[in-house]
Amino acid sequence: MKILVVCQYYYPEPFRISDICEEWVKQGHEVMVITGTPNYPEGKIYKGYRYGRKRNESINGVRVHRCFTVGRHSGNVWRALNYYSFAFSSTIYASYMNADFDIVFVNQLSPVMMAYAGIRYAKKHGRKLILYSLDLWPASLAPGGIGMDSRIFKLFHRIARKIYEKADKILVSSKSFEDYFRSEFDICSEKIEYLPQYAEDLYRKNPESPCCDEAEDKDSFNLVFTGNIGTLQSVDTIIRAANVLRVDKTLRWHIIGDGSKLEECKELAKEYWLTNVFFHGRKPVEQMPKYYAMADAMIVTLIDDMFLSLTLPGKVQSYMAAGKPIIGAINGEAQAVIEKANCGFCCNAGDYEGLARSVMEFVGCGQKQSLGENARKYYEEHFSKDSFFGTVNQILDAEACKDKQVLHCQQD
Repeated sequence: MKILVVCQYYYPEPFRISDICEEWVKQGHEVMVITGTPNYPEGKIYKGYRYGRKRNESINGVRVHRCFTVGRHSGNVWRALNYYSFAFSSTIYASYMNADFDIVFVNQLSPVMMAYAGIRYAKKHGRKLILYSLDLWPASLAPGGIGMDSRIFKLFHRIARKIYEKADKILVSSKSFEDYFRSEFDICSEKIEYLPQYAEDLYRKNPESPCCDEAEDKDSFNLVFTGNIGTLQSVDTIIRAANVLRVDKTLRWHIIGDGSKLEECKELAKEYWLTNVFFHGRKPVEQMPKYYAMADAMIVTLIDDMFLSLTLPGKVQSYMAAGKPIIGAINGEAQAVIEKANCGFCCNAGDYEGLARSVMEFVGCGQKQSLGENARKYYEEHFSKDSFFGTVNQILDAEACKDKQVLHCQQD
């Protein structure tokens, strides 16, 4: 099958779509990706990609075309330029594409406008469009301070409705998304299908040793957070919890990642005079298993927001695949999954005192191994890579066959 993939983000940016595309190539499919110029999460165009360099690449068998994109930088103006520069340039590119693909797959993160290029190609060539929703729009604008009654929110609500209506199938990464699409956009249940994320194979491996000197003390407890450090991730909740437990010198807190709130979190740690909080910066995905290896437990946090509570962050699957206990300050879907899997301890989003209590409960429970085993078992039963590709390939095959049947009828 020939698959056209549209997503604003792709390798070397840290997103799972790269692994999905490479797996399709291994399975014998032909894959091309329309993506943006890499700049996430720092907002600056990566070295080697500036000034139009590497517009066309082949990465592990995947053909990649990068469209002009303004770096995110910081602030709403730059963010808007980032979103619309890719939406515009990729749609223009798709308008002139003559290559014949069997199906279009949009890996929809923020912004939802990244789907425009896929919609344009699908309409021009009469192909089905599958949209994989990993981020709800316009709901994801609300946590950033854009009120639901504002003109901006209502504008993006209309934009999102038109995009979701044009998709032939919507795949959702969280079960809670289904109710949102039905109630918010009147999308019928038959058009929606649940497809939870999986974790890359490298997270299931067992590295020989941790990569950090801070992890060598066998009497310490290493608590690890990984991923973007922005407003929504509420990493300051971790720093405040570390301050509550500052007298316990056996606790070591590791923050691995980068983002708009990294410097604020560093300053907060300095303000509290915390010597057991370590900021490691952003690391290549290939190095992450060694950081996981040093962890006694992984941490997941989000801000308290009713729309964010519908999401299941992809890091939860990565933590589970690695067989690690999870300590969360998070609401909704993620908290429900952690509790159902019996693989850790949770409190409500933003509750740093509750997070501190959860950490101490974990330290005192003496069940590190069994909690990790529960996490791995739940992952294999509900989020495995084999299950993901079994489901998505079946959907792509079915939708592509519909096109062939229509074409055959038209020829008759």
